Amino acid sequence: MDVRTKMQESSSQLSTTSYQSVPTFPLHSTNEKAIPLLGFGTAEYPFGASIDTMKQTILEAIEVGYRHFDTAALYQTEQPLGEAISDALRLGLIKSRDELFITSKLWCSDAHHDCVLPALKKTLKNLKLEYLDLYLIHWPVSVKPGEYELPVKKKDLVPIDLKSVWEAMEECQALGLTKSIGVSNFSCKKLETILSTAKIPPAVNQVEMNPMWQQKKLRKFCDEKGILIESYSPLGAKGTLWGTNRVMECELLKEISQAKGKSLAQVCLRWAYEQGVCVLVKSFNKERMKQNLDIFDWKLSAEESRKISQLPQFKGFPAGEFVSDDGPYKSLEELWDGEI
Repeated sequence: MDVRTKMQESSSQLSTTSYQSVPTFPLHSTNEKAIPLLGFGTAEYPFGASIDTMKQTILEAIEVGYRHFDTAALYQTEQPLGEAISDALRLGLIKSRDELFITSKLWCSDAHHDCVLPALKKTLKNLKLEYLDLYLIHWPVSVKPGEYELPVKKKDLVPIDLKSVWEAMEECQALGLTKSIGVSNFSCKKLETILSTAKIPPAVNQVEMNPMWQQKKLRKFCDEKGILIESYSPLGAKGTLWGTNRVMECELLKEISQAKGKSLAQVCLRWAYEQGVCVLVKSFNKERMKQNLDIFDWKLSAEESRKISQLPQFKGFPAGEFVSDDGPYKSLEELWDGEI
């Protein structure tokens, strides 16, 4: 059964928190805990720019009802997230770490078989946690070990051995250091490469997705393979290294938001949720945090959804940083296998 069908058939049985009724979905690779289908992202560019205020921001997010948090070695937010979790427990905002769903990601400089386990152990130390709920390969890219930076140095780009890196990810899950494993920014072809040898298939593929970049081909493939899509940059990520204002300035989305009496952001988040994916949001404003949670008790009409489906498509983050004449990917076509 594909992900979308499973989600639709179980919609009446989706467990919800008592905080803001965020639906959850069981990942195929673990029976222990379902993933909340709305998560809070902690990436802020330049990375580390908000590190002094990040702990308080995360505490406020927990207070208003978020239980799913997404971080990465690259973001420099693992430590403040860990501190926020400790404070939330001390303050009684949560009773147990098990109430939270925590995701982090393996950076390109650690995307080598022998670097994966040490990298995860470092992440867990930063977070002050015994396990992750989900650990992702951040990009299908390797660079020489050492630096955590984006853009990467093109002279450091080296071929990634997906088979051996995935084997190391499987070892991490077998050791109980992460409950599930997955990938991020992977094309259908690169997923096929992993699936051809995997003992544990990826539970998640976290990718750019919004009304202006709908990922229809990739979503269909992942549905069929039982891989849950997570959407990052659901509002277009304006103000980041990779973001654009195309989503927030889209006239159709403005019209729908006015007709619904909802914010444009809420329309985008509701649209993504209705596509059967998990959505990652980010706002450091407490009122907008609350608004972003308020997407589950109303629907887009069939006509509104149809119009959104016909929007012109434009990828916001082509990731040319990973393309080099002297590197493993000589073109964007090679990086994305034509899915651009």
